Amino acid sequence: MASSIDCPHRPRHPAPPRAGRWTGVPVRARGRVALPAVALVVVAALTACGAGTGTTTRDVPAATVPAAGAPGTANTAQGRAGAGTRTRLPTRIPGLGPRTLAWIPGDARQVLVVTGRARDANRSEAVLYEHTGSGWEAGPAWPARNALKGWTDDHWAGDLRSPIGVFTLTGAGGLLPDPGTELPYDRSDAFSVSGTGFEGEPLEGSFDYVIAIDYNREPGTTPLDLTRPLGADRGGGIWLHVDHEGPTQGCVSLQERHMEELLRALDPDRHPVVVMGDTASLSK
Repeated sequence: MASSIDCPHRPRHPAPPRAGRWTGVPVRARGRVALPAVALVVVAALTACGAGTGTTTRDVPAATVPAAGAPGTANTAQGRAGAGTRTRLPTRIPGLGPRTLAWIPGDARQVLVVTGRARDANRSEAVLYEHTGSGWEAGPAWPARNALKGWTDDHWAGDLRSPIGVFTLTGAGGLLPDPGTELPYDRSDAFSVSGTGFEGEPLEGSFDYVIAIDYNREPGTTPLDLTRPLGADRGGGIWLHVDHEGPTQGCVSLQERHMEELLRALDPDRHPVVVMGDTASLSK
């Protein structure tokens, strides 16, 4: 069992203007909710987020992310004032090779890099990089988890691996109220989940905060949208969500306080993306 989800059917929502938000049912306390739709979520939560549907094929960047030159390479680091020294920001994001850099859209100014320890490992690290105009500035390194069996660049439903690639971040939601994100946010009881994960850990609260990774989904819609452009056999419901102290089926999980920080930091006007994969793959 895992932390992924293939969400129950809900009507598709067009992406609202930046000033708007998705609205859901009134805020309720965390826990199980006696709603038929929520029952579907609980069942689906044991078979999805990690059983994602791929918008990418091997060695091809995500269909929702246009290929572009390495962001920041046209700029020259100007250096920042430090404690008695001048620090130059990198013009390229460390650890990313030419192929990975080429997948990042040229207008992306926020890049969340999730680096797995190894191809078959389910522990990783996440760092949010922001372009300052003179180079890429790294935020703090956050511990993260990914799918039980590690990573793949050819993801299929049920393979228990997280997809490698570059994906846009255009929609968020969760069981808890909007913590102050600029992303469209769907607060809904349909994010309730129960049961246990691969290591017997409780899954409750895993979807308190969620950011949809645009992997085989319609960008700009609620994370609960079930549209799978490449078909259900390529998986779906690949999210960033709250860590439940165990590996996922395909999602990436962060500690709850770090999910809150990330939600507040992401700015649609800066075209945020997530770059995710094992160290060796991302260095290509």
